[in-house]
Amino acid sequence: MADAKLPVVRSGGSRGFGGSWPVAEISRLRQRQTAPLILELDLTDGVPEGPATDPLSAVMSIRKVRLTDVLDGLRRARHDDRVRALVAKVGGARIGLARMQEIREAVAEFRASGKLTVAWAETFGEFTAGNLPYYLATAFDRVWLQPSGALGLTGVAVEQLFLHDALAKVGIGFQSAKRYEYKSAADNLTERGFTGPAREATERLAASVVEQLTAAIAERRGKTVEDARALLDRGPFLAADALAEGLVDELGYRDQVYRAVRKETGKGAILQYVGRYQRVHALTQRARRLPNPRERFVAVIYATGPIRQGRSSRGPVGGGAMGSDTVAAALRSARSDDRVRAVLLRVNSPGGSAVASDTIWREVVRIRGAGKPVVVSMSDVAASGGYYISMAADVIVAQPGTLTGSIGVIIGKPVFEEALGRAGITTDSVGEGARARMFAPTHPFTQDEWDRINAWLDVIYREFISKAAQGRRMPVERMHELARGRVWTGADAAANGLVDELGGMAAAAEIARRRAGLPADAQLRIWPRLTPLDQLRPPESSEARPAAAAALDFGFAGGSAYLGWGPAWRLAAHAGLPPYGPLMLPGSWNIS
Repeated sequence: MADAKLPVVRSGGSRGFGGSWPVAEISRLRQRQTAPLILELDLTDGVPEGPATDPLSAVMSIRKVRLTDVLDGLRRARHDDRVRALVAKVGGARIGLARMQEIREAVAEFRASGKLTVAWAETFGEFTAGNLPYYLATAFDRVWLQPSGALGLTGVAVEQLFLHDALAKVGIGFQSAKRYEYKSAADNLTERGFTGPAREATERLAASVVEQLTAAIAERRGKTVEDARALLDRGPFLAADALAEGLVDELGYRDQVYRAVRKETGKGAILQYVGRYQRVHALTQRARRLPNPRERFVAVIYATGPIRQGRSSRGPVGGGAMGSDTVAAALRSARSDDRVRAVLLRVNSPGGSAVASDTIWREVVRIRGAGKPVVVSMSDVAASGGYYISMAADVIVAQPGTLTGSIGVIIGKPVFEEALGRAGITTDSVGEGARARMFAPTHPFTQDEWDRINAWLDVIYREFISKAAQGRRMPVERMHELARGRVWTGADAAANGLVDELGGMAAAAEIARRRAGLPADAQLRIWPRLTPLDQLRPPESSEARPAAAAALDFGFAGGSAYLGWGPAWRLAAHAGLPPYGPLMLPGSWNIS
């Protein structure tokens, strides 16, 4: 077989594949390394948090940009002379308010460096609310909207279905007990509408979010707060109306948006996604930096999803739960590693199992006892059990739009006695033990059983507020006033001392470095770093790094989804209660 001939690079005007192609390619590559950049950000598919914790999730999310890539990329680009502009497509998949605020802050800092920022949307909600995408867009210099689109600026509403009467018609009752009046997770089964306390708390949540939304519109669109509030009552707006009201700057399609950006940034600018920009620079920086096995850093641990006992899980199509074994193992690993000087715990959880939450809380306490500061950064939600695992930290940082608090507890069961009788079904049972049939849904609780349940709830609640008061350095009586199952926005929680600072991951990282005595540029490392092999193989012990890997969960069998309810898991499943346990944020919260 003849030797293959390599292309020859010739100077001058040589023709043909062997002559000019390598020169042109080298020239093109050189141009890409030196040409001005227009960064692109597409937020229509959402922005997940944290790393993939199992191999399948890693493959399925490989094309998705993560929140840290966006924040770090925009932070880096502020000081990069090559970067001339940022153009972002907003709308589409829902991103929580707190994450929106983190991105918004990063965009504002990028804009403050003198670089152009442009947001565009095909529509801010198509026959739906579009408050949050538009809220993000107000951080940019200019806002474009497709002529056929709309601006769903409609305000904030919380609506809930109440099933009490429907269940009563078929003979199903529901018994529940809670601590205290604001804990409303079972209200949709026991009430016909919002109770007084639930309405009070929900109205304040909606008002707090609207205050944040109208303040942003007023500041960035040149309006008074009163005028911005009035616009919420007049929306939604057709594209032409939004332009006339000064809510958007231009109407146009994608090609027109990009043509305008290119005209302003000058010829020769090339496009690059923010995520790719950040990863390329991070890899380059890593390659130039000599490894230092003794380097000290801040460990970033993600605590995401409803809280349950056992290992964290990730479903094959997304979602999943935070397992106390997994998160506790990560915290133990950080405690025992001398290179870890502080922990940044990123919490995004509506709560769940009281026991699992307490397990994680204990490991946070132990890290602090080892002399390593713990700083919590709250994401979209850190409520009930999510607040429980946060409350022992040295410092809690939340966004104004974070949902937090909900310091309370609830338990209950459905009663099918009448429904079964109507259907001609009878039951019989044999048991040993005075309360052996306590959790059976075939009969109501006896007075003796109610006494036991109430004593149980009192202990859980007392533990919760006592530990919260200790962690937040306030009297138990004051903590009880703020607790009672009430949900707060981060803005109101900060005003009441439930969180310490308002801000995002960057603010939390700065505090962690400072408290640990580390330099301002000390590394943040996702912890623990697990290889694909670590994620697949069984750990050697509960203190080995692979113990912090998540499990791939193809469905819950035998009630494992309801482990947080302990022996009451069957009744929780029958009742439609939140599956992960009694420390759960009430209802379903969706601000859009």
